Amino acid sequence: MTDKRTRRRWRRIAMGTFAIAATVLAVGIAARAWFLHWQPDRERYPLRGIDVSHHQGAVDWNAVARDDVAFAYLKASEGGDHRDRRYGENAAGARAAGVAAGAYHFFTFCRDGAEQAANFLAAAPASADALPPALDLEFGGNCGRRPDAAAMRAELDAFLAPVEAAYAKPALLYVTPEFFDAYRDALPPRPLWRRSILHAPDSRAAWTLWQYHNRARVAGIDGPVDLNVFDGDAAAFARWRGAIP
Repeated sequence: MTDKRTRRRWRRIAMGTFAIAATVLAVGIAARAWFLHWQPDRERYPLRGIDVSHHQGAVDWNAVARDDVAFAYLKASEGGDHRDRRYGENAAGARAAGVAAGAYHFFTFCRDGAEQAANFLAAAPASADALPPALDLEFGGNCGRRPDAAAMRAELDAFLAPVEAAYAKPALLYVTPEFFDAYRDALPPRPLWRRSILHAPDSRAAWTLWQYHNRARVAGIDGPVDLNVFDGDAAAFARWRGAIP
């Protein structure tokens, strides 16, 4: 009799454990599906875009264009001498598919701004149909140096002056929350591309582009990709795209 009661008790424990595990699994699957498919209000922000580098591998830009992607920022360069090996291929493919394309530069704190500008312009020469050039400002993947606000502003200005002269339009500054917190007062007055995953950027500063996802899926790209929206409609996008400083 005791053995039967023991077996029944262990069966109940096992069934309860299984039910809890199944519930946790179901919640996890639902949460992952929500995360992968979350997006801002598309009526308010109708233009969706991606940003890519060589890390995404070969991109099928025609498939990307069919998957509700209106624009793309492509990594062109980093620091004073590194250039993304897929920039030229991505730029040609995006434009041929009708995706508005722009170039971005990853700004390192350990090289002069003017030197980095020369590298960017050599990698991504200005063209009439290009989106405004973008400058990627973040701590992740950067060198360990942390300039003070005045030094940071001086190097940013040294980068922006030749780049904006070549492109004849103001640059876009991509800022992570951490960089924005540290250097907000040192930023030149430029349109912002703000990173804020799964929730709207805070109200401390207006934004032009919002990077809202960092693990999304888009047709034509193997693996995860960043997603962004533009703050405005197609007419506003056209005006911004051709803006003159």
